[in-house]
Amino acid sequence: MRNIQELLVKFNIKPHSLENYEEAFTHSSFNADANTKHRDYERFEFLGDSVINMVVTEHAFKVHPEMGQGNLTKLKSMLVATNSLSKLALKYGLDQYIRVGNSFVAQISQSKHLLEDVFEAFIGAVYLDQGFEFTKKLLLDVFAKEIENFKMSEVTDYKSKLQEETQAEHRESVVYEVISETGPAHDRSFTVRVTFDGIELGVGTGSTKKQAEQNAAKQALEKRVR
Repeated sequence: MRNIQELLVKFNIKPHSLENYEEAFTHSSFNADANTKHRDYERFEFLGDSVINMVVTEHAFKVHPEMGQGNLTKLKSMLVATNSLSKLALKYGLDQYIRVGNSFVAQISQSKHLLEDVFEAFIGAVYLDQGFEFTKKLLLDVFAKEIENFKMSEVTDYKSKLQEETQAEHRESVVYEVISETGPAHDRSFTVRVTFDGIELGVGTGSTKKQAEQNAAKQALEKRVR
C-alpha cells in the first residue's frame, strides 16, 4: 500500500486531516488485524455518495434542458453505477492506497464494489476536508464531459424493442449468446451474438454482458430498417 499523501498531491489537496483520508481508504477487514473499531470507509462512503449524486444531478440538469425527469434519472444512474465508479477508481489509482486485512482474499483491482465504495469514501473525505466548492470542481473535472456528451441512445432498451418486433411476427424469442470474452477480470470485453431460429441477427460488444446484448440488439434493429 502506498502513502496516501502521494494521491493527495495528484489532486492538489493540502489536507487539514490526513487521518480522515486514511480512514476513507480502510476496509472493515483491516480493523481485525489492527484491533480497532469503526475505523473504515463506510461513513465517508455514505457522505461521498450524496455529494457525487448532487453534483452530477445539478450539472446534468443545467446542460440537458431537453431531458425530462426520467431521462435525467437514467443519465445519473448510468454515470454513478458500480461499473462506472469502479473504473474511475482504477483510472486514478485509488486501488493502490486501500488498506485491507488478511481476511480479505480477493484482488483489490478486481473488486468492483470495494473500488466503488472507496471512490465514494474518498469524495466524502475531500468534501469534509476541503469543502463543497473544491469537491464540486474535482467532480466536474471527472464527470463534466461525460455528462455533456451523454446521448439517450446509449441507454435505450434495444433488447425490449427487438423482442417486441420479433414476437409481433412470431411467437418464439430471440437468443443471446456470448461468443468471446477478452481482457483482464476488472476490464472485460464481451462479444454477444443474437439469433432467431438459428439465424444471426446481430453482434455487439461491451464491457458487460448486458451492454454487449444491447449493442447486438441495436445492430439487429438497424439491419431490419435497411
